[in-house]
Amino acid sequence: MSQQNPGLKQSLSLWQVVVMGLAYLTPMAVFDTFGIVSEITSGHVATSYLLALAGILFTAFSYGHLVRKYPYAGSAYTYAQKTFSPNVGFMVGWSSLLDYMFMPMINMLLAKIYLTAMFPNVEPWIFIFGLVAVMTVLNLRGIDLVANFNGVIVFAQIAIILVFIGLMAHSLSLGEGEGVIASVRPFYSEEITLAPLFTGATILCFSFLGFDGLSSLSEETKDAKRVIPRAIVLTALIGGVIFVSVSYFLQLFFPDISRFQQLDAVLPEIALYVGGNLFQSVVLVATTIAVLASGMAAHAGVARILYVMGRDNMLPNKGFGYVHPKWRTPAFNVILVGLLALSAVSFDLEMALALVNFGALVAFTFVNLSVIVQFYIKEKRNQSLKEHLQYFVLPLCGAATIGVLWINLEPQSLELGLIWAAVGVLYLALRSLRLRKAVELQN
Repeated sequence: MSQQNPGLKQSLSLWQVVVMGLAYLTPMAVFDTFGIVSEITSGHVATSYLLALAGILFTAFSYGHLVRKYPYAGSAYTYAQKTFSPNVGFMVGWSSLLDYMFMPMINMLLAKIYLTAMFPNVEPWIFIFGLVAVMTVLNLRGIDLVANFNGVIVFAQIAIILVFIGLMAHSLSLGEGEGVIASVRPFYSEEITLAPLFTGATILCFSFLGFDGLSSLSEETKDAKRVIPRAIVLTALIGGVIFVSVSYFLQLFFPDISRFQQLDAVLPEIALYVGGNLFQSVVLVATTIAVLASGMAAHAGVARILYVMGRDNMLPNKGFGYVHPKWRTPAFNVILVGLLALSAVSFDLEMALALVNFGALVAFTFVNLSVIVQFYIKEKRNQSLKEHLQYFVLPLCGAATIGVLWINLEPQSLELGLIWAAVGVLYLALRSLRLRKAVELQN
């Protein structure tokens, strides 16, 4: 690297990377989907979480294989580019930008909702501008600062979750809900049926979004080939353990959904029923801070994917490929993503979530396919039973799992995603035409 572009600073440790992943996942998000999935599964949210975790782990292993092969910050974009072709890589990167680009803005939207509920007399734009400023400044100053800040927030979330579990266990011992602490009811009962469990798992898979973003930190992590694969799997496993454990106690405390007024926003009601008014206020404040941490992790991830695409000249290098000489961060991209996050002032949450879902599924699909093409076909690692399992069977299971999610994708997600993809194809065509004309002029 030249002095003008010194590259990203390599400083992150294993647990800093895991904390970034957990911040992205937002452990307290388990409460947000509980009402909806409990209704769908007839009270078996914990089982749907187990199914979702099993499916996500297939893709997590695929990310691990590819990070060892290509320890770069481009994530799915880099893997598809190296395995298939630069144009396929660009389209995968372009599509997955929907996942990363809109996540900071979605987190700001959620924070606005929580803060407006607590402070209804304050203009919502004030919350948005203040939180985006904090998120952008911390990301500008360095990934270490973001990781350490997120570490505090993640441990605070886990502490609140432990208090939640303690309060529910105490109430259950006194006869609340099912009236027992140990039961198979959240996992299995006579009313359980398979199809609703998979429908619930489809919804819950998106609770794990973020573990994949850790691959974008490869160039800032010490011994990335060893650390990043472990961090990806650990993030998915730790997140899964938290989600299953909390949903188990929630399901015992709330055997059915009769106590909830709004199934798509049950967190305030859960906190109120479990711990009272004061606890509800503490939980809402903590959730707002957790959303900020998730936004910062997503902000860091998308800035680095844009950086790699700029460094590869797939996007204009002068801006997107720039690294600040002092802070060693992709400053232009960090500021750009911060400006986009300001659209949370007026953007529609449903539309933003639709775009995120499409981008995530494109990335997950091509990561699993890249393992098969790169290792099983190109490198011919198909001689032993272990190689058949690692480089064909498991990634194929991952692709099949993502296929189920594609089948259940909302029509709006598919429509908006295809429009975004069409814009990418147009950009790629114009770029190719410009490069061809430049070559002709040189000749």
